[in-house]
Amino acid sequence: MNTQNAELLSAMIHYDRGDAPRIQHLVKVHGFARAIGLLEGLDADTLHVLEAAAIVHDIGIHPSLRKHGSSAGKYQELEGPPEAETLMRGIGGYTEEQIERVKYLVGHHHTYTDIDGLDYQILVEADFLVNLHEHASEFESAQSAYDKIFVTASGKQMLVDMFMSKADIPQ
Repeated sequence: MNTQNAELLSAMIHYDRGDAPRIQHLVKVHGFARAIGLLEGLDADTLHVLEAAAIVHDIGIHPSLRKHGSSAGKYQELEGPPEAETLMRGIGGYTEEQIERVKYLVGHHHTYTDIDGLDYQILVEADFLVNLHEHASEFESAQSAYDKIFVTASGKQMLVDMFMSKADIPQ
């Protein structure tokens, strides 16, 4: 049994210690990413990389706040990849290719153009599902994300079920 990503999750929780909202966010993004990845039929290695990226996707927040006084997406994408690499190398067992792909995903997960790869698409969708909820977004925001961001059938269904189907639920 491969426990790398479980160890990475534990290390990331320790990295974000004292920041329960950030930890809850990454756990939810990981859960959605894993579910969508499985439902979309990702191969085992791509799923493994996706899960690792989902765990560390926001690792750049704290360094961005320290260095730039902001957690804006562009700073997270700048500061996150080296932090993710350090954490992954500390766990050990990840290949160079896996580390490079995770760094790429962390360094682009707030960039919604030129998405290259189903792992990237799913990470973006999982992060959107959590962010829409955490920011108490309205129907219009969910509809916009559906139209402009979501591509996978599984991600679209989850978005609809979570944010767009209230009118269909019996009272």
